[in-house]
Amino acid sequence: MVYLAAMARTHSPGRFSIVLVEMAYVTLTAGVYAGMQQRALGLRFRLLGNLTVVVAVPAFAQFFDWLAHCAVGAAVPSRAMLAVCIFAGVSALFHLHIMRSGVFLTGERGYSLAEDFRRIPRLVVGFVLMPLALISSLAVRPMPAAEPEASL
Repeated sequence: MVYLAAMARTHSPGRFSIVLVEMAYVTLTAGVYAGMQQRALGLRFRLLGNLTVVVAVPAFAQFFDWLAHCAVGAAVPSRAMLAVCIFAGVSALFHLHIMRSGVFLTGERGYSLAEDFRRIPRLVVGFVLMPLALISSLAVRPMPAAEPEASL
């Protein structure tokens, strides 16, 4: 959908093929990348898992997406590629947020799909408000206590 929106205003002769290649690529690989992200949650170091989910997997996916477009001769304009990369980054942050909350996981750690969808509205609100909460928590940090004059 991001490519479709990005390509809607261009007059590129191959814009329809670009969107078709993207749809095929995402359809064939989405489960693989989601599985990689879920596996990363189990990494011993939480920061490494978070970086894998938010940076490594999307970068890997975007690189192979670019290769797929090059292979079929449907080169993507740089503006569209930038839009997709930004969307992939935000999407990966959201995936991390919901997966750390136990949503859309498979196996023992997962809930039913109905339960996952029931929890999504609250998680979306939490994700949208997260930057605001972070900023407000930084703004209200307590000041260190001053030393009494007698100890100086």
